[in-house]
Amino acid sequence: MANIQYAEEFAFYQQLKFYYDSNRGKIRSRYNDLTKKFLAYNDKSENQDAFLRLPQFEALEMYVFIKEFMGNPQVYEMFDDWRNRREKFSDASYYSVRKGGLIRLFDNESEIVTDTLFKQMKKYKEVYPNYIYALTMGLGKTILMATCIFYEFLLANKYPKDKRFCHNALVFAPDKTVLQSLREIITFDKTKVVPPEYARVLDANIKFHFLEETGTTLHTIDDSDFNIVISNTQKIIVKKKRKEPKPGEVLFGSSSMLSSIYGDENGDTDDAWDDASLMDNQRFKKLCRLPQLGVYVDEAHHLFGADLEKQIRKKTANKTSLRDTINMLAERTSIVACYNYTGTPYVNKQVLPEVVYAYGLRESIWNGYLKDADPIAFKNVKDTEFLRMAVTIFWKRYGGKIYEGLNPKLAIYASRVEEAVNEVRPALEEILADLGIPTSSILVNVGETKYTKDEDIRNFNDLDVQGSQGNEKQFIILVDKGKEGWNCRSLFGVAMFRNPNSKIFVLQATMRCLRTITNDRLTATVFLSKENYDTLDDELHKNFNMDIKNMKTNTGTPKTVYKVRVIPPPRTITMKKIWHEYKLEEKKYSVPIDFKVRDIDYSKYASVMYEKDTIARDSSLKEKNIDYIREQMKFSAFSLPGELARYLNISCLLASRILTESVDGIDAILGAVNKYNEILNDVIVPGVFHALYELKSELHTEDKELVLLKAPKESGYYEFSAKDDLVITNQYKALTPKQIAKSFHADTYCFDSKPEKECFLQYITNSKIKEVYFTGMFTANQGDLSVQYYDPEAGRVRHYYPDFLAKLEDGSYQLIEVKGDNKIDDTVVKAKAAAAQEMAVASGIEYKMYAGSEIMNTHILAYLDDRSSTSNYPDYEQQSTLLMAAETPAPYASNK
Repeated sequence: MANIQYAEEFAFYQQLKFYYDSNRGKIRSRYNDLTKKFLAYNDKSENQDAFLRLPQFEALEMYVFIKEFMGNPQVYEMFDDWRNRREKFSDASYYSVRKGGLIRLFDNESEIVTDTLFKQMKKYKEVYPNYIYALTMGLGKTILMATCIFYEFLLANKYPKDKRFCHNALVFAPDKTVLQSLREIITFDKTKVVPPEYARVLDANIKFHFLEETGTTLHTIDDSDFNIVISNTQKIIVKKKRKEPKPGEVLFGSSSMLSSIYGDENGDTDDAWDDASLMDNQRFKKLCRLPQLGVYVDEAHHLFGADLEKQIRKKTANKTSLRDTINMLAERTSIVACYNYTGTPYVNKQVLPEVVYAYGLRESIWNGYLKDADPIAFKNVKDTEFLRMAVTIFWKRYGGKIYEGLNPKLAIYASRVEEAVNEVRPALEEILADLGIPTSSILVNVGETKYTKDEDIRNFNDLDVQGSQGNEKQFIILVDKGKEGWNCRSLFGVAMFRNPNSKIFVLQATMRCLRTITNDRLTATVFLSKENYDTLDDELHKNFNMDIKNMKTNTGTPKTVYKVRVIPPPRTITMKKIWHEYKLEEKKYSVPIDFKVRDIDYSKYASVMYEKDTIARDSSLKEKNIDYIREQMKFSAFSLPGELARYLNISCLLASRILTESVDGIDAILGAVNKYNEILNDVIVPGVFHALYELKSELHTEDKELVLLKAPKESGYYEFSAKDDLVITNQYKALTPKQIAKSFHADTYCFDSKPEKECFLQYITNSKIKEVYFTGMFTANQGDLSVQYYDPEAGRVRHYYPDFLAKLEDGSYQLIEVKGDNKIDDTVVKAKAAAAQEMAVASGIEYKMYAGSEIMNTHILAYLDDRSSTSNYPDYEQQSTLLMAAETPAPYASNK
């Protein structure tokens, strides 16, 4: 799927909603009487006792609107009519929104954007309509799904020949957890969303089939109506036949030769390679004999978007994918439509085109449909210190409080079962004992019967049941229990210190505590390591187009996605590959060591708690020093030399002598080390090491030809996001053909900042520059020009990609880096510069780093010209007006 991105305000689902709202009265007047009664029963403006929340009802309205008014079309068909102002969207239509001065819907948009989006929609269409309803977690997607199915069956019963309505429903869930939550469709009181006189009709006709176990047979009557089939997985419906069945198996064992409709419980995902070798499945056959089938996919995002793109949209998906399952059904029976219910309309910050309704996380919090959240992050603390702070703060905020008869709960996540049982639980018991809280309030649910008994599962399922033993459990230790389907309204806190294997799990788990309880606006607390806090911020941005730091204010000019193509021939440069060979030689201790503990920057060792009061509005991130929680080893003048001797394998007497004779003095060293134990390893040990050993380095170099930009392997272009005013293409009219010939190993350069763009313009327009290439935008495997450096903050070797490579008229080269003024003295930036300087010097290349202000305020290449003459700059100065005024053409831009 092309990664086309367009501004949220132009998302088609918003235009549909605007059209419906503008014509709501006219449209609803066209519905049949049964539909009008059904909608009126669920509309709080007509029925003050209506059960559905506003987002649920709005989604139901769009569901009915698309089915009855629009005629159950494909999304791309509606979009094509909308962009061309045809049919009901035409200016002459009775429903035109242009009348009365309302022209917002049909304001002229970029033809490139609408055409690209239309082609994208059409390319990924199915033979049946496919719709996505995106309501954030906690808004009641399961109830909405049930309501839609009940509506379908009522209309199908009254109008049995109308092909728009579903006579049967197949409901898919991604896993067993969500499957259990789908039982609500069966147990749900229909009279909450269906008028009682019609609810009786449904009760008399609906047949439920809950396929919980793999081997369960589907007992539907062929060609029957009003079946609701609920199953728990998205695996393939037919599997590869491994051997021919024996005659006896054919005669007596039909069930044994039929593979599971959803695959084996042990996770067997054997792909079907050849259609001729596929075995039919009993449940698949039964489903094929149900007419007018509606397919409902619950939690369609399954990992907040990752699988939505893979499983629902990807054409190359193998025979085990959910989409292939539905397509195979569509070949054998009539599918009315596929309705996907998901928590977010976004996949990697872009809205999926087939979304027809969405209600976001931020709006849900603002309007009281979810709890708010107070994220607290901790830096430079141990896991036990983190746990103590989390439990203490949680108990201070929620201890002793009751919400609708329920005790508030804290979910504590461990990364492994062993960690949960052997580390987290003992530490938690000690913390609770110190706080006077009974340890019986702990519940462990780790998915292994050795540690989690049937009683624990029962208590876990009863966390929200008043008067139950489960309600008494307030500290829940979990492993991997953060996905969809776990609904605990009394959950008021989540604690996650260790980094999980999946980044999306941070978002999934932390959002579990946002479900509402009581009618008050309440706030849950999320405790995270600083790294997990940053991950949460990033995942919120990717999946909900929002972040923790700035929830309210405009994030600035939207970025455009550009398709960047490589311009042949490949540009290359020969540089030195550098490596060092080290040798260690012993020295005799003779001179007192100056450890300079007086100059140590203690701030980098401080334990810090970061807290943002809310994620629903713009508020600052507060910092607080929490060194008092640290569990530090206290060394003495006797134990510290012993620790040092053990580490360096030297005698205790020598270690004691070195510390005592040091310039700092033993007391100053003890004070520093006892304040922050890390100073022992960071300062004292290296100081003694260098006093006793000499590390000799021998430099080795080797010539290596580097390709600045490689052709992409999977498509004809790369994709980059950038603001339009920071993009220059090889069609830029403000540059002369001679200047353009100096550069552009790619047809489009997407700069990160104005100084980068200005630097490029100064170089390309200067007569002393023969060639200049913007290399900073191409990373990873896109180009070879990178510098290995040691990141002192991360403690690992990384790759750094300089911004520009320039060739001067005299044949010399420059490697160029542009940095903001506030970053010039940054530790990591200095490490990058040192590594780049070393490689550049060895290769006979000049390395230059420019501050942003220097580029914007001066001619940075003045030194190349005659300093006494300013006549060298008329070409640039004359062009500067053109360069600023010229409109950047964007022939490959996906949108604005």
